[in-house]
Order: sequence, then C-alpha cells, then structure tokens
Amino acid sequence: MSNTLLGRKLGMTQVYDGDNRLVPVTVVEAGPCPVVQVKTEEKDGYNAVQIGFSPQKESRLSKAEVGHLKKAGVETVSQLREVRASEPPAEKPGDILTVSLFSEGQMIDVVGVTKGKGFQGVVKRFRMSGGPASHGSMFHRRGGSIGQRQTPGHVFKNKKMPGRMGGRRRTVQNLSVVKVVEDKNLLLVRGSIPGANGDYVLVRSAKKAKK
Repeated sequence: MSNTLLGRKLGMTQVYDGDNRLVPVTVVEAGPCPVVQVKTEEKDGYNAVQIGFSPQKESRLSKAEVGHLKKAGVETVSQLREVRASEPPAEKPGDILTVSLFSEGQMIDVVGVTKGKGFQGVVKRFRMSGGPASHGSMFHRRGGSIGQRQTPGHVFKNKKMPGRMGGRRRTVQNLSVVKVVEDKNLLLVRGSIPGANGDYVLVRSAKKAKK
C-alpha cells in the first residue's frame, strides 16, 4: 500500500525554508495510526489495510467497535479508515504507522472535506457579478437569464444555480512536505488543504507526482 496516514488539521502558519524564503504551511497531526485489520484478495476479494486514529474511551464506542479493536490488540480509537492496496499488504494488525513514513521534500496528496457554507446564491457560490447595486435597479445578486425562449424551451442540466455550497470530499494533489517533526507527530505541508481546523484528513504519498 502507498504510505497513508490519518491525521487532523491543526491550522496554518509560515516557516523559512533552506533558501531563507518564507513559506506558508499547514500543520497536520498525522498518526500514530494502529493497523486494525488487513484484508487480502484471497479472503476478502480485495487488498486493503484498515487504520485508526485519535484515542477514544471505550464507553463512547459500541460493543462491536470495542471488540473489533481488541481483536487487533490496539487501543480504542474514534476514527477508522480503509486504504486499498494493489498487492497483499505487508502490514499486520497491531503495527503502528507514524510520520516516519514521510520525508522532507516528498510530494503528497491530502484528502479532506471542505468547509460547509450552507445554501448560497450564485454570487458567492460561483462568483457571478450580479446586477447594478444602485440607481433604482431591482436586479442585484441574481444569476440573470437561465433559458433560451421557445427553443429548446427548458433549462439545461448543470446550470449554475443557487444551492448547497461546501461540505464535499476533495483531494489536493502534489503538495510538498516542508518539515517532519517525528517527536510531535507533525507534518508541515506547503500550502492549504481542505477543511476547518480540527477536521480529519487522509495524508498519502502522491499518486501523480512528476518524476
């Protein structure tokens, strides 16, 4: 399986790189992630590794979840994610994955859920210009005409309209690791990543990194 960790977005800051340039970075608390279950193509029909993150009290989990975690011999956690693999995984239940999987300068992908902004209009959702703001105009923050008269006589699908904004799973590809702080389980990732501070993210080695 590709190097993958579950983590939590802590926030953004800036650091100096080796060339003394100020670089914006996102601080991610990645791991430690215990391996809870290993699936193989012979037994389960596909290869995958299930990893956990974020310690949790047993009283806050169901009996089924507690039993599943105890079977692997790991401490109770609140988050579980399954990572597909193209080959039978080398990991075993009970192994601990840490930020040592990544190195400075490595390219990674970060998967997260964007901030939910609720129901929004087209000006905020799609950055449309809207109409005049003064001089008696009755047309301000709307999208304007959406149809074509008698032909074809209906509104096309995928027309940009008001609707729910944010709260979607998104992947940011080819971000570079600026620094790895192993003793604090931190990754400093160049640029921004999806989600609000405190949201859970999946950090993996880049799938489309340029050679």
